[in-house]
Amino acid sequence: MKELFDKTSFRTSKLTTQLYSTSFSMGTRFLSPTIQEAIYGIYGFVRFADEIVDTFHDFDKARLLNKFKDDTYEAIQDGISLNPILNSFQHVVRKYDIDHSLIDTFLESMEMDLNKSTYSRQGYEKYILGSAEVVGLMCLKVFVYGDQKKYQELEYSAMRLGAAFQKINFLRDLKADFEEMGRSYFPGADLTHFNDEEKRKIEKEIEVDFAEGYAGILRLPKSSRFGVYLAYIYFYQLFVKIKRTEASKIMGQRIRIPNQKKYAILFQSYMKHSLNMI
Repeated sequence: MKELFDKTSFRTSKLTTQLYSTSFSMGTRFLSPTIQEAIYGIYGFVRFADEIVDTFHDFDKARLLNKFKDDTYEAIQDGISLNPILNSFQHVVRKYDIDHSLIDTFLESMEMDLNKSTYSRQGYEKYILGSAEVVGLMCLKVFVYGDQKKYQELEYSAMRLGAAFQKINFLRDLKADFEEMGRSYFPGADLTHFNDEEKRKIEKEIEVDFAEGYAGILRLPKSSRFGVYLAYIYFYQLFVKIKRTEASKIMGQRIRIPNQKKYAILFQSYMKHSLNMI
């Protein structure tokens, strides 16, 4: 029956989240059960699109991405897809009335990764808008249960938080993006001679994004506040570790937070949440 297929689809999206991102799946577990499936549905969709452009090097990426795009809109229109990732995503889009322009903008950024190797300031901002900010907005639609007034109140903060997360990912993956993909996202940064001054400029941007994103977390419904706060704290701790690392070392290794530290962050964050300290 259809209900069983839908359940299988959302379990596939959940499994995808768990296998690809320990930190994101950890945060999602602390959202209200009423919205967890929807967030898994969004993550699965975003992750599969990203995989096409980042890892399928032995295949025609442009053709695969175009097919994925066509299949996405067909799934939304039909209200079903035999691709379980797209089937769960179309449920979320239809249930929470996610604007199709957000999906368009996201997929445009994925297309940019097929050809772009370096970015101007305008291109950089356009890429972050599509790859991160609109994903934050899709999640926000779920967090506010489709309430358009609340969505508009928190829209800017959600975008800034998404931007902060993405810029941290860029710094964390600087070596792999540059050496393996030939990509340089940060405009004006010479990654062949990446230095601490360039790194500090990027960090200042991130600090502003974090502050504006945090202000929005405080106004989220209780059903999503702690889960999003947990993701914020994890990324902030990663940011702190990156700030303490010299630019030359950033280009030589991938900075990460060990799982043991992640669980410590979880415990500390939960205690703050329990004591109404966030």
